[in-house]
Amino acid sequence: MSLKRQLFLASLLMLLIPWAGLSFVLELDTALRQQTLQQLQTQSTRLTELADDLLLGQPAIAGDPVVYARPVQTAGDTFVWPSYEDQDHRQPWQSAATSDNEPQLRWQAAADDRYLYLLTDVQQHSLTPFNPARPEQPYDRFELWLQAPASDLEQPADPHTWHIKPDEARATTASEPERRDYRVHATWRIRTNSWQLEVRMPLPAQGSRLGFRVARSDTGASLAGTGTEPLPALVYPHRVLERALGRQLGPGQQVTITEPAGWITASASREGRDNANFENLSPGQILDTVILNGLRALVRWYQPEPLMLTGADFQLNSRQVPDNGLVKHPDDSLWLATAHPLFDGRSLLLEQSLDHLLSVSGSALGSVLARSLLIILALMLVLLGYASWLSWRITRLQRLVSASVDDDGRILGPVPVPRSGDELGQLQQHFSQMVDRLQSYNRYLESFSRRLSHELKTPVAVVRSSLENLAHSQSETERREYLQRASAATERLRRILTSMSEAARLEQSFDQADKEPFDLAEVASQACAAYQQLDDQHRIHYQGPPNGCPLLGNPEMLVQMLDKLVDNARDFTPEQGNIEVRLQHRTDHYQLDVFNQGSQLPETAGVDIFGAFVTRREGKAEGHLGQGLLIVRLIADYHGGKVEAFNQHHNGIDGVCFRVIIPVQPA
Repeated sequence: MSLKRQLFLASLLMLLIPWAGLSFVLELDTALRQQTLQQLQTQSTRLTELADDLLLGQPAIAGDPVVYARPVQTAGDTFVWPSYEDQDHRQPWQSAATSDNEPQLRWQAAADDRYLYLLTDVQQHSLTPFNPARPEQPYDRFELWLQAPASDLEQPADPHTWHIKPDEARATTASEPERRDYRVHATWRIRTNSWQLEVRMPLPAQGSRLGFRVARSDTGASLAGTGTEPLPALVYPHRVLERALGRQLGPGQQVTITEPAGWITASASREGRDNANFENLSPGQILDTVILNGLRALVRWYQPEPLMLTGADFQLNSRQVPDNGLVKHPDDSLWLATAHPLFDGRSLLLEQSLDHLLSVSGSALGSVLARSLLIILALMLVLLGYASWLSWRITRLQRLVSASVDDDGRILGPVPVPRSGDELGQLQQHFSQMVDRLQSYNRYLESFSRRLSHELKTPVAVVRSSLENLAHSQSETERREYLQRASAATERLRRILTSMSEAARLEQSFDQADKEPFDLAEVASQACAAYQQLDDQHRIHYQGPPNGCPLLGNPEMLVQMLDKLVDNARDFTPEQGNIEVRLQHRTDHYQLDVFNQGSQLPETAGVDIFGAFVTRREGKAEGHLGQGLLIVRLIADYHGGKVEAFNQHHNGIDGVCFRVIIPVQPA
């Protein structure tokens, strides 16, 4: 799997953050619904006591016919029927049962704080107008009855009757036909085969009964109407009760009082919050709104199925609220509801908007989830971009390394030095160094065959020529001379082969070598004294403590290391030149320096002189294949140390210093 896919899968784990947030929202929604339902039940008890006090003495409406007046807001004395003018918001008509041959009478009623408005519509009937010149002629008229409410101790009073003639704006009372009642105002709209009448009158008291009909003036026969026995009950919202209940509501709540037959007596609500104009929202607020709407949809998906509240126009069946309180209105809004019975069979329904609950609980969390989602998307894009960048860098490094080496292993060119200092840059730098070393080593291997051929060619030629001359020699002296020359050449061949295998044998001996405690100062001082006795052409000195440098290691190997360093120093030191062996005891290591007077190391970087088959002698001595300093490095590594070489100016003398640092490992 590629690095890009791995980072993509890893970035998907961050989606657990919004999932955890959604789980928290669902748990919070369940807890809030349970707590809110308990609060609604407690609040409905208080509202029930308030409603019983205000409705005391008003008879309940069970199965009686009803004229329902919906609430409206008016400006002054003017009133426009929105149901009649606005086709999109038309209110339903109420109608009286008639036969097919009788006129069809239907009506709408409305009420504000001062007046009762009645709009009647008669179909399939041409209105017979009133002729003022011949008032004795029959005509159609509109009759209106109003019966005041009765108390528990009194009998209902006789209804008051008004007659409204066609094309007249004022009504007359039935007891005094010539007296106009200016409190009742009428407006006629007469059409072909139909007519409409709008009536405005002072608002009757709660509990009144209202009836009306279309009748003939001569016979009094009813053409269409609501009936007179009994008069329909007039029901309109109780404004005082609505105001009192509205003051007790919280944000996002609404309360409804219904009669036993389901008619809505009072309804009050309080908006949860003002809906801000979409054009005035900032981008962050728009995103929060979108996320909050998404949370609403998800919460509704996981909520229990709500119960649809049923009922006819201006009626509501509030006794069907489920135990969990979840109800749904015809406009698809969700509410948390609780029903409480009132006196005389009435019912109180208190509801809390679930959208408001989610707005309260989810607005802050929705904002957090929205920003978390943006951060997650941004991080995923950053990770994918970073993965693509890393993949490109790795592919580029792979192409650079592949281009620097051919199929036969030959180095074609160096790897460019990286510009960045991160891990990939360090890896490219290490590849560059490795390719440089391999290139230097390949150059050495290419010259090694020539050097080895040169080293072996001379002794082989000497042996061959000595044997040929030996076959033709006459005297014993000549034969002895040729045998000595062949023997010396053979010994030279042996030293060359021994030098080639010495490093390999040394590495194998590390597995069997045992470490023992010894004094490094004593070993170094004694070895230097032996070197001086065997070499009278150089001055070999030891500088350091005579003893007191305990070490756990192999003294024979350390002596062999000193042999190689001193032998190397002799080859580059002129006659009577100085060779100094210095030993210093540091805090945690010993520092062993071998300084020789003479030529210095080149300043330019090149082949590691402590590598295999590396030499700087360039023909100064025979039989040296560059194994001595390799052995020095192997012995230093065995003792946990390291070795380095550098040019040094010491006591006014220029030369080269080989330094070996060995950690202190006391017995």
